[in-house]
Amino acid sequence: MECCCWPGVSARCRWKHTGQIKVEAAQARIVLTFPTSLAIFADDDRNGQLSAQEVREHRAELETFFSQHIRLADGAEPGALAVEPVPTGDIKPGPGTHSTLLLVYHWFKPVQTLAIQYDLFVPGVSTASCLATIVYRDQVRNFVFTPQRHTLTLGPGATALWYQSSSFVALGIRHILTGYDHMLFLISLLMLGGGLRSLLKIVTAFTVAHSVTLSLAALNILALPSRLVESGIALSIAYVAAENLWRREHATRSRWLVTFSFGLIHGLGFATILKEMALSRGNLVLSLVSFNFGVELGQIAVVATAFLCLGALATSVWESTARRWVSAGAAAVGIVWFIQRAFLA
Repeated sequence: MECCCWPGVSARCRWKHTGQIKVEAAQARIVLTFPTSLAIFADDDRNGQLSAQEVREHRAELETFFSQHIRLADGAEPGALAVEPVPTGDIKPGPGTHSTLLLVYHWFKPVQTLAIQYDLFVPGVSTASCLATIVYRDQVRNFVFTPQRHTLTLGPGATALWYQSSSFVALGIRHILTGYDHMLFLISLLMLGGGLRSLLKIVTAFTVAHSVTLSLAALNILALPSRLVESGIALSIAYVAAENLWRREHATRSRWLVTFSFGLIHGLGFATILKEMALSRGNLVLSLVSFNFGVELGQIAVVATAFLCLGALATSVWESTARRWVSAGAAAVGIVWFIQRAFLA
């Protein structure tokens, strides 16, 4: 099982978990990399990483802790957990705030039905997500665990595919609704005004553009440095918001084209979360399509809400002033984000 948790914004990880689980006969082995702060009780020297000696000295506490947060069972029979340090040569370089452990679950007979309950999330972070890539019975499956969707029972055929698809749809929706820069870009697009036809052109242009680059990036056909992508997203917000203030007539005619151009950059931003997950090739297409569909659903929710709110303001004398103030604020935020991401990150 490879997993990553993202309580941050727009695919920028603050607390990242990674690991790999392989189920063979009566045993499941997980190599898990997680934020050391979650097991701070075992970090005696407070250096942000658990050493082999610290793992051995706190083995009983660690086994109790992980037994409570990551439970694997064969039907109703839980696996007996043993926690071990991972050989240094088997650990991939990672942040100095993370530790890597080997979790081994044992049963008395070969596993028939694997049930997983994953609750290793940062407390109070409802938007955290954990991707699991599970190798079981010669099949590889991807699943996204969240605090709200934290259990999975592996079954054959369409059931497993349905769980995988629905979890990635949910991930796409959350990615939009917690990606404040993407949301601000969409809202800034609507501040210019216009009818339903203009709105449909803008939304279609954005959808087509980010779907293209999201697919190309997820398939490792196209890649740009993260700093460049994130800076470009911030710049797109500043530019569109500034157009709302100073080039209204020109912006109205070319807004769909501007949206398409910047949508290509936003698609690369969407792809970041999938690339960091290291999706298995056998499940990449299903995960990509499901994630993109979730992004579209989240986008529709944001655009529809903003459009209805602007419609309610249409008869108000404050409508023009409100649009200008929102655009000015978005431009300022976009400039600040651009400076942070381009020069200070």
